[in-house]
Amino acid sequence: MGTIEVPVLIVGGGGCGLSASVFLSDHGIGHLLVERHADTSNLPKAHYLNQRTMEIFRQHGLEGAVNEQAAPPEKFGKVRWQTTLVGTEALDAKVIHEMDAFGGGALRDRYAAAGPALPAKLPQVRLEPILRRHAEQRNPDRILFGTELTSLTDDGDRVVAEIRDIATGETTTVEARYVIAADGGRTVGPALGVQMQGLPALFDATTVYFSADLSEWWDEGSLITWFLNPYSPDLSSALLEMGPTWGKNCEEWGLHVQLGDIDPADEDAVSARIRQVLGLPDLDLTLREVTTWTVEAVLAEHYRYGRVLLAGDAAHRQPPAVGLGLNTGIQDAHNLAWKLAAVLTDRAPDALLDTYEAERRPVGQFNIGWAMSAASNHQVVIDAAVGLGRHVPPERRTLMFLGYFAPAPTGAAQRARAAEIFATHRGECQALDVEIGFAYEQGAVVPDGGPPPARAPLGDVYEPTTRPGHRLPHAWLERDGERLSTLDLAGTTTGFTLITGPDGSAWREAAARVAEKFSVPINAVRIGTGGGNGAEYADVDGGWAAVRQITDGGALLVRPDNHVAWRSADGAESPADALGEAISRVLDHGAP
Repeated sequence: MGTIEVPVLIVGGGGCGLSASVFLSDHGIGHLLVERHADTSNLPKAHYLNQRTMEIFRQHGLEGAVNEQAAPPEKFGKVRWQTTLVGTEALDAKVIHEMDAFGGGALRDRYAAAGPALPAKLPQVRLEPILRRHAEQRNPDRILFGTELTSLTDDGDRVVAEIRDIATGETTTVEARYVIAADGGRTVGPALGVQMQGLPALFDATTVYFSADLSEWWDEGSLITWFLNPYSPDLSSALLEMGPTWGKNCEEWGLHVQLGDIDPADEDAVSARIRQVLGLPDLDLTLREVTTWTVEAVLAEHYRYGRVLLAGDAAHRQPPAVGLGLNTGIQDAHNLAWKLAAVLTDRAPDALLDTYEAERRPVGQFNIGWAMSAASNHQVVIDAAVGLGRHVPPERRTLMFLGYFAPAPTGAAQRARAAEIFATHRGECQALDVEIGFAYEQGAVVPDGGPPPARAPLGDVYEPTTRPGHRLPHAWLERDGERLSTLDLAGTTTGFTLITGPDGSAWREAAARVAEKFSVPINAVRIGTGGGNGAEYADVDGGWAAVRQITDGGALLVRPDNHVAWRSADGAESPADALGEAISRVLDHGAP
């Protein structure tokens, strides 16, 4: 038995844990990651990477590798409801409704204006190998798959863990200053007695993964297609492309299906149900996996337990509606990485890590509630739009569909009413404000008393703002002929960024003095309207002027995770004193 000493131990090598590894490496923080499985996920699982996640991947040099394999919005930017995939009956293969979603179609300009990166679709079975490769390249020999955590003790000044190589049985002691629990709540949480609050068992769901050629019948472009079967509710299901080719030639699929009395282990019976649901009795398919999983809506009572910090599914688990699960976990790791880096390099006290829970737990709570609301809306309201519902007996089901598609005025009226109801689904598939509009009301921020922008009730309208706690608004800039986003100004290589107007020399001097005093890197940048005014960056199209909410004499302090930490809207009598107090409060040194 040997002993390894590391600043951070990451438990769990899924999307959240591997992302945390990449982020810590980019901050120059040594760490060890252990994952009990021998390899990354063999199941597609989560597949939507929202706009904020793709911005984070852009910051850490992952966007290109992800987009090489991912479907762009034009390949998945719709959601669709239809009766069946194929069939010869009058009600077969009819589109009930479809709408633009997740940055596709008419939404593209809105999403493109909001950020430098667009959402992408890439299942975890393809995402995790990318993350693992980058994690191993940036932290060689410290990403240990096939290694399980067997014990964990918080000794106050350190955490002592025992890990075991599953193949050899060899055990090793790990001493770490902090632990990130990204294990889905399987090991660390139960060992610490973490209480998960909420609804732990909403219902069980079954997803079958299979390979088949559906090109003859598949209408591409939908992130998810729901089949509302007009003959039997037991055959209603949802079909998703899982790649690796996107569109009509997709090879792999995920089908959320009701198996009823079918044994999930009976491959022949499950395959028969897939063919029955799709209406293709002779379909040549290969069954890859059947998973039965429990849908939960739970949140950890705390995100921090001494030197252990929970992230991802270890901290929150919610229904898959809106695609918030994996995205929220990756964003947890992004928030945590820069704070661990600040503490471990003695730029901030340990108390800075308390702001992780203060900031991320409200986001986790909101996202669980939003996913629950969206799932409930889809389950009850969308079915009712077609004329279905608990009050409709099975024998009237087909009649309701015939009425819906009837060419008579009553059918047209029903379809018009349904379209109004289907539009409420934008709270799930057009929720741009939920993806990028969240804010930290308390934590490592200095509020300035400004009110938050009004949020659209269905989360589909994002209002950019530089109010402290919010994500820095995106605007395109130019420097020496290079086009870049305001979000590119802050990150792991720059530390904090101070953004000023073209005449920001006093702020620039203040940044240098404060950076030296606190041993914190502060990159001071000036944004103007063009060359020749002293500004390094040009706001060539006026996008920054429209969203900055400060005067030419004001300043914004932006954290490494792109969130605004502090704002001086009109300037300060003593820029050095104002900025010094802000940095002190953000890093929890206490006001000077």
